[in-house]
Amino acid sequence: MNIRSVFNHPIESSMQPTLIRKDTTAWKAQVWISFGTAATLCATGLAYLPGEDIQRAFMVMGYVFCLSTAFALAKYIRDNEMRKNDTPMWGFVVWGGFALAMTLTGWGLWRMEINPTWKAYLGVCWLFLISSVFTLAKTLRDAHEAALAEARRDGMRSMREAE
Repeated sequence: MNIRSVFNHPIESSMQPTLIRKDTTAWKAQVWISFGTAATLCATGLAYLPGEDIQRAFMVMGYVFCLSTAFALAKYIRDNEMRKNDTPMWGFVVWGGFALAMTLTGWGLWRMEINPTWKAYLGVCWLFLISSVFTLAKTLRDAHEAALAEARRDGMRSMREAE
């Protein structure tokens, strides 16, 4: 027995059916409900935020900036999970954008002259939104990868049947 046979699987084993893991319907519902709840709580808090319109506009932009950079960061991390696909500078842009969004939004929230209860409410809703964005991004990506795997499997099956 040589060392190659220990570490290399025979070609026949790759033809075995593979299990395609999918998220349950309950999990998908929980993720979407969580994201919807977080977005609703943030929107409600920002809509009724006491103070000037410019402060409200700053916070809305901050929340949207955080939301978009969180999706970008989740995609970057998932794309580079198995092997590096992106340049180091793109990683710097993605991580830097997320850090900048979180820092500026936190700074704006800290500097607002409003009741501390409002600050706490907006802060907790904001962090809930960010955490639910990462979970939603993972759930959407998992569903996409499962659909691709099913399409590949079905394509291979139809090719074998055509032979």
